[in-house]
Amino acid sequence: MLLMMSGGSRVTGSGRQGDPWHVTPPDTTLPNPARIYDFLLGGKDNFIVDREAAARLLELIPDGAVACQDNRQFLGRAVRYLTAERGIRQFIDIGTGLPTQGNVHEIAQGIAPEARVVYVDYDPIVITHANALLATQPSVIAHQGDLREPEKIIGHPAVQEHIDFSKPLATLLVAVMHFVTEGENPGHIAKVLKDAMPPGSYLVLTHVTADDIDHKASEAAQRVYQGASAPVVPRSHAEIMGFFEGLALVEPGVVNVRDWRPTLQRRLGRQRSLMYGGVGLKRR
Repeated sequence: MLLMMSGGSRVTGSGRQGDPWHVTPPDTTLPNPARIYDFLLGGKDNFIVDREAAARLLELIPDGAVACQDNRQFLGRAVRYLTAERGIRQFIDIGTGLPTQGNVHEIAQGIAPEARVVYVDYDPIVITHANALLATQPSVIAHQGDLREPEKIIGHPAVQEHIDFSKPLATLLVAVMHFVTEGENPGHIAKVLKDAMPPGSYLVLTHVTADDIDHKASEAAQRVYQGASAPVVPRSHAEIMGFFEGLALVEPGVVNVRDWRPTLQRRLGRQRSLMYGGVGLKRR
């Protein structure tokens, strides 16, 4: 169940290509998952209501902030692996959340300056932050779109112009699919995104889980998000594996995010899984 989140108010629209869109002021009375995540990562783009929600979560799951940091480090390792070892030069990061250190384009372009990145989020405040960050980055764009409408994301002219869908790419769904309820058909969303990727592409996904959490603590933590701008749906290891159907998993498979190709410094022994992560290759 959990804590590591991007996401926000559901608004779809356009990105940084000069299309007009209206940015509504942030609601400071309602906890926002992106801002809660920002706080748990040590950021400053959050309000009292977000910090209070984070405090309640940490009372229930004291190791939640560490799991958020592990998730962010997983993202960095996955992007470095795909850029340096697999030659990927195109990334679509859906549910990017508030900008922080070690963003996808910073990591990828530190290895391959020609790498191109599309950031997608449905929270207009996230897009505002991203646009400010990317003002001098022509190889990186931010697009306002909703994961629940994957066809619109893939088919949007700004995305089509920036990404060559005839060449391998990486689709990143890091700490975002747990915002999709069963009624919103997460399996269909994953399939649309996988179908859009050409052979040689990769899916990177992390997802919260309640596998190692006491049932009462999990339910209480979920209730915190029921009072926020987006609910959370933790899923089991088997359910999360289902998102990789049709792909060849990169070793070590779908594991605790801290255990996916860890650095030597991170080999600190087993820690309970609050989030699973994996990388899958589309062979054909």
